[in-house]
Amino acid sequence: MVYLKTIYQYLIVLFCILVLNFALPRIAPGSPAMYLIGGLDIQFMSPEQIQQVLHEFKLDLPIVTQFKNYILGIFRGDMGISVIYGRPVWDMLKYRLPWTLLLMGISLLLSASLGVFLGVLGAWKRGGGRDLGPLFVVMLLGSVPPFWVAMLFITLFSATLNWLPSFGAYSIGALPGTGKYLAEVIRHLVMPVMTLTIIKTGSMYLTARSSMIIALEDDYILLAHAKGLRERKILFTHALRNAILPIYTHLMTGLGAMVGGTAVVETVFSYPGLGNTIYESVRARDYNLLQGSFLVISVSILICNLIADLGYPLLDPRVRRQGAAA
Repeated sequence: MVYLKTIYQYLIVLFCILVLNFALPRIAPGSPAMYLIGGLDIQFMSPEQIQQVLHEFKLDLPIVTQFKNYILGIFRGDMGISVIYGRPVWDMLKYRLPWTLLLMGISLLLSASLGVFLGVLGAWKRGGGRDLGPLFVVMLLGSVPPFWVAMLFITLFSATLNWLPSFGAYSIGALPGTGKYLAEVIRHLVMPVMTLTIIKTGSMYLTARSSMIIALEDDYILLAHAKGLRERKILFTHALRNAILPIYTHLMTGLGAMVGGTAVVETVFSYPGLGNTIYESVRARDYNLLQGSFLVISVSILICNLIADLGYPLLDPRVRRQGAAA
């Protein structure tokens, strides 16, 4: 029953997302015709020709009709045609989304592993050099703008040392399915992954450290010491197990947010993911592509939050008992 109530609440949020996703591009300043046609070319077109362009993209219909077509199109997998590329929006998103998931997945895995490990050790040695040193470093790196880190890597590893490529996901001559293609994909991933990992490790470290400090102050840790258990077993079996819920929450919410949070990094490295797609669609006022990108990102965040909510009872018996009592 609790699961059904949670899913019902998320369906309401999904409907609100659909409404906002439809409305935001249309309330932005400026006429879509200027971006569909071009600022200079539109001066030499008659009002009838401009209206014809809007008609081709179905932007001359009443707002209610546009919204109905928008909702029906989503359920049919039809998000319209991209103005920039002249291809179905869904085809564009199916090509761009895997690149973002690849970049995001590797970065999240590295930042979560490094952040949790350092956070656990920092909480265990809190107040000492092994705690204050990493704490200073991760807080410093976490406050640095992502584009600055990306540009620093490009300057160092691409422009100066010429070790790594500075843009794209692979070289033009690399054929998919070959060893060269895989090597090129890895080389093009190194700097974007390093940038995102540096930026995201700090928040994961602070979450793990604070939750572990709280767990280490509980009475059962004192009892474990009294039993003579090894420190490693106390730390990673008893304390970490009870501190995992905040870490899990941060990980799942970060997973959804990173789908759209890679926009700056993808733009700097010209990486063909969803973030770069949003940048291109905003510049060209491509309503259909912009709506499709926002929808994928919003639904990704929603799904990750839903998985986090549904996973709480599995990780913490206390949540499961509270749900049963409710």
